[in-house]
Amino acid sequence: MKKIQWGIIGCGGIAHVFATSLQALEEGELLACASRTPGKAQEFSDKHDIERTYSDYESLVADPDIDAVYIATTHNFHYENAKLCLENGKHVLCEKSFTVNTVQARELIELAKTKKLFLMEAVWTRFLPAIVKLQEALQEGVIGDIKTVTASFCLGREFPDEHRLKNINLAGGALLDLGIYPISLADIVFGKRPDRIQSSVVKANTGVDESSFYLFDYDDGSRATLFSSLTNNMPNEAIISGTEGYIRVPLFWAAKQYHIHRQDEEPDIVSADYADGENFRFEIAHAMECIRAKKMESEVYPLSKTIEIMETMDTLRTQWNLQYPEEKTAE
Repeated sequence: MKKIQWGIIGCGGIAHVFATSLQALEEGELLACASRTPGKAQEFSDKHDIERTYSDYESLVADPDIDAVYIATTHNFHYENAKLCLENGKHVLCEKSFTVNTVQARELIELAKTKKLFLMEAVWTRFLPAIVKLQEALQEGVIGDIKTVTASFCLGREFPDEHRLKNINLAGGALLDLGIYPISLADIVFGKRPDRIQSSVVKANTGVDESSFYLFDYDDGSRATLFSSLTNNMPNEAIISGTEGYIRVPLFWAAKQYHIHRQDEEPDIVSADYADGENFRFEIAHAMECIRAKKMESEVYPLSKTIEIMETMDTLRTQWNLQYPEEKTAE
């Protein structure tokens, strides 16, 4: 069986995780990488033993041997990078957040459908074995009826103004980089968009959301209380409470285990480990399975779900009066 040949656009930190994860899979191979920063693609190539390097993205997508492209650039470039790949006949796995808003996301989805190409947002948490097991356990009613989800993802650091996370021109801030994880976890647990959204924000001097808080209400009475922050220190975990107990998920976005707590019982620890540095192998394997099956989207994480999450984040930013420069919006 011919290996799926991958290219990477963007050679920053997250691209290294993709490269290492792909190396653990026999079904695919990293053929090429591209960076507009002089020397960065070559340095990346040397580290991961990649055959072809490009100093511009146009050359990479013109390579006839590349089947699919992983987009690892900053959020503000995802739309134009994914569009370039799709227009040149490449399947796309685009790092989260998929785009900066729903308008951009819908355009890419329509383009992928027109071109009959596979397209997926790379939310790796959804494909982790521990999260898959967690979903099955919740569906089996291991803690009864689910009532609340509490989750936070905080870095607890001060970043200089020029850092990408503080740079509004790069669509920085806590929401798109960190907040998408607790928002996604609420969706993993409840399987639907919230009926009501309340939020508050603390903005950095650069205009990005430094810390942001989200309260999701659902018509069935369930709730999600979510938090993300560049600067705050908090336990990075999720608590899912039900009528018969609760589940604690340490480092939920990179979950390797979860702990089931029931009344008057010792915690039951469920583990599903994976090798350090191979964090993305499960989402990559799934993407390649879809590409081989000639699917245009994932059944595990369909594009409709990406739209739901993007719409939720658009609502939050509207509440905060936060817009990125030159953001593409509806006419």
